[in-house]
Amino acid sequence: MRPAAGYGSLTGDHSRIVDHSRMARAPRVTRAARYGGGVGMVGVALLGALLGVLLAEAKLARRWVGTPDDTVPDANGTWGHGSGEPIRLAVLGDSGAAGFGVAHAVETPAALIATGVSAAARRPVTLASVAAVGATAADLGPQLDQVLAHRPQVAVILIGANDVKRRVPPAVSVQHLAAAVLRLREAGAEIVVGTCPDLGTVRPLAQPLRALARRWSRRMAAAQTIAVVEAGGRAVSLGEILGPEFAARPAELFGADRFHPSAEGYAAAAAVLLPSVCAAIGLVPEDELPGPPGRRRRIRPVARAAAQAASHAGTEVTGARLGGRDRGPWGRWARLRRRRPSPVAEPAADDFQPAG
Repeated sequence: MRPAAGYGSLTGDHSRIVDHSRMARAPRVTRAARYGGGVGMVGVALLGALLGVLLAEAKLARRWVGTPDDTVPDANGTWGHGSGEPIRLAVLGDSGAAGFGVAHAVETPAALIATGVSAAARRPVTLASVAAVGATAADLGPQLDQVLAHRPQVAVILIGANDVKRRVPPAVSVQHLAAAVLRLREAGAEIVVGTCPDLGTVRPLAQPLRALARRWSRRMAAAQTIAVVEAGGRAVSLGEILGPEFAARPAELFGADRFHPSAEGYAAAAAVLLPSVCAAIGLVPEDELPGPPGRRRRIRPVARAAAQAASHAGTEVTGARLGGRDRGPWGRWARLRRRRPSPVAEPAADDFQPAG
């Protein structure tokens, strides 16, 4: 699929112009970060009990299956083929972004997204992945220090599950995320954030803990969506995108530790993120994106959009304008889109040239 002419596709070394007025919106981002942060004493007690048991369950699961090595395949380098200057892609975040549990670089979500972007643009993609096992949103700052020298044109961030498991308040977690998005925007990058996945799909958790894990995951995802849109990025709900499939085929879509996805599970997540990444850098015109018309593309206040997206996996939320304004009486305007996943074939050996 070639970029449509006249729709802002990347050519040469050009990056999109950054609206520095977004930097002035930091106080709004801080206020938005409080979404989901007002938890009563009963809620705090329930959350502490839930996450304490979740950690205990995680230790028990590792005892059942053994503790895997925390190393991940190195996917840094150039992916795909084509002519022209390579598109620069950065991937930040936690083990879900790093591809924890797979054996080969070609199976990581970062490699699959890079290959998909290359196929859409018919240009190579240079990938800088600094995602790390165990990372929380607070680790995004140090990760950015590593990746900004790469001068990314587009960045993908997957973060949040460890914040939930470690009892980091959503208000604290999303402020770190918003700061990372603002820094990337200031550096000229487009950003796609895959919000907190649904921890209710984790198999070792029994009910009612599984239902509580789902509730707190969605709360974190909604708070992330508000902060990301306020900071000028795109938020894509991962939510329970894999939930029904994981429930039906856990042996195939869960990895050996029964917590992280398998190679097939990561491929399913990459397929959901890829269309938004391609749209962010102009490889597909916004008004020609596949997806159902009507209600699912309507503009609404960002808090409402965030709540809906958290409950409907695969939904993208972006900033929007209504009546010539980007804000209304209920806050920032946002648009929801439901994109059709774009599966990517596993890269071949000659699709990858390691960095260095």
